[in-house]
Amino acid sequence: MLEILFGFDPALVVAFIAAGLLLNITPGADFVFVSASGISGGPRIGLAAAVGINIGVTIHILAAAAGVSALLQTSQYAYDAIRFTGAAYLLYLAVQAWRSSGEIGTERASLTALAAVRRGFITNFLNPKTALFIFAFIPQFTDPAIGPVWMQVLILGAIFQFFGLLFVLALGAAAGFFADALRARVRVLNKITAILFGGLAARLVLD
Repeated sequence: MLEILFGFDPALVVAFIAAGLLLNITPGADFVFVSASGISGGPRIGLAAAVGINIGVTIHILAAAAGVSALLQTSQYAYDAIRFTGAAYLLYLAVQAWRSSGEIGTERASLTALAAVRRGFITNFLNPKTALFIFAFIPQFTDPAIGPVWMQVLILGAIFQFFGLLFVLALGAAAGFFADALRARVRVLNKITAILFGGLAARLVLD
């Protein structure tokens, strides 16, 4: 594996990292979900959501290395099934946030960190665009001459995920930090969270 890692053209790796960071910065499903989680639950929940998102990314990278993601490219039914399931889940989260009483205590926060990880994972895992993106993006930087492509996908995927994790952790913490400063208006923040989740669900269905 080290031979493959050092076999990559350094300039190509730098370009890969830069492209990955640009794509992470571009607001998308993960960006919206982590931000909304931090706003509604504070830094701890925002960080937990970021961890959950990256667990989902890990699954997609493993699937891409195994070639499973190709199914989503060839089967519109499989793509639509996952897309609509993800949209339904996000709509469920939107309803929950809208109906929330707005009370965020220590006990509730400690119980919802694990839930935020779970929600982040499900949101990412049920977003077929993540799988399609990873499957289409990472292989462009592979070179069969330096070793097995599947191993290169795993290595590049780990690099992509490392920098992506740093970004979403910072995003979740920042969203939570500013939410804490506005904790007196948490009811309004929950409504904003509900609108973000609902909008994200609509985006998955309409895109």
